[in-house]
Amino acid sequence: MAFVSVVIPTYNRPEKVARAVSSVLNQTYRDFEVIVVDDGSNDNTEEYLKIFYPKITFIRHKANLGVSAARNTGISASKSPFIALLDSDDYWLPKKLETQVGFFNSCSSALACQVEETWIRNGKRVNPRIRHIKKGGYIFEPSLKLCLISPSSVMLKRSLFDEVGLFDEGLPVCEDYDLWLRITCLHPVHLIKEFLVVREGGHPDQLSSSLKGMDRFRIEAIVKLLDSGRLNKGQISASLKELSVKCRIYGNGCIRRNREQEGRFFLQLPEQLKRRIENQAWFS
Repeated sequence: MAFVSVVIPTYNRPEKVARAVSSVLNQTYRDFEVIVVDDGSNDNTEEYLKIFYPKITFIRHKANLGVSAARNTGISASKSPFIALLDSDDYWLPKKLETQVGFFNSCSSALACQVEETWIRNGKRVNPRIRHIKKGGYIFEPSLKLCLISPSSVMLKRSLFDEVGLFDEGLPVCEDYDLWLRITCLHPVHLIKEFLVVREGGHPDQLSSSLKGMDRFRIEAIVKLLDSGRLNKGQISASLKELSVKCRIYGNGCIRRNREQEGRFFLQLPEQLKRRIENQAWFS
């Protein structure tokens, strides 16, 4: 059994997923398995990947079920005590796995860690904005605002998925935001300050480029978490505060676009949820 399972979901990105797989096979650390989940591609993805057989496990969905389903298929098929995720449009530098495995070997209590990443947008290197700068430790509250963890940079102990569940297949986007909140409300995520991932963006096939109103799905993630019973009082307060911000922005946006009923629903949602939580606390 390999020590690390590397799970790579892909959909209609034959050249990029081949590059991603190559970056894993070129790692200095060797005790890993690679699982590529083709989420119903209708191009020549499988032909591109045949060069890597039998070094990888290739699983194909008959239909396009979404990135969460593809990741979950790979995680469920894996056998290792640690899971590393890699998006098919990103790639790793050679010491990525070696560095993270070394960290876990030196810190046996750790459950999650991530590394720094270099951002490429439309073929050019860019610097992240201050609000995107990664943080380490207990990062639940800053993670409410936006994703501070990227799938390609993280390595997780398998037991975390047993505790908090897999990716939510009902979310077309922000599925990683949802999972990181479920993890960070319970555990620290350690940061290794080495740039070992190249993260590409700006291309039209990205989900974030094709779906509008992404805050709607972040709102859904926060509401689910508030209903889960996992949060302490401080986390509930922080979640309600951020929920109010997101609902105000999204609700007012709906009203400006003549979706009055939807807008009013989201503008009223935080106060309704707050009252429900207060009533539950009163009767518990």
